[in-house]
Amino acid sequence: MRNVFNNEVLESFSQVNKAIYKLAKMDAEKIGLTVLQLKVLYKLSVKPNIGLGELAENLKLTNSTVSGVIDRLVNNKFVERNNPPHDRRAITLHLTKDGESKLAQFIDSKTELQLVKRLNKINQMPEEDIEQLLRIHKQIINILS
Repeated sequence: MRNVFNNEVLESFSQVNKAIYKLAKMDAEKIGLTVLQLKVLYKLSVKPNIGLGELAENLKLTNSTVSGVIDRLVNNKFVERNNPPHDRRAITLHLTKDGESKLAQFIDSKTELQLVKRLNKINQMPEEDIEQLLRIHKQIINILS
């Protein structure tokens, strides 16, 4: 039996996570954002007028962490806070035109994004390898949850 605290599987997950983050960080920095700011812009483009709590839940982060990111995005005029007419106490978030442009700048980047480029290589792996990887990941998630 392998030592739980010196586990090659855990180290492998850590290395994959670091590699993905490094590429995402490099790509986000090209347009002057952090990885988390980029994720927030993307989430708001997919789900406009979402509340802070729901956004935090979607990102699997705390409200205070997301609130700080939103503050910076609002200051940069990429995101706007609104009070919906049906609930004056609630606040919803949506992208501004500048936020949409910033996200488009990332998505439509003429220089191919490194993360996308590498993920496309993963998608070229044999289908059965990808299915086996996903099946094993689900098993691990079930064990850890």
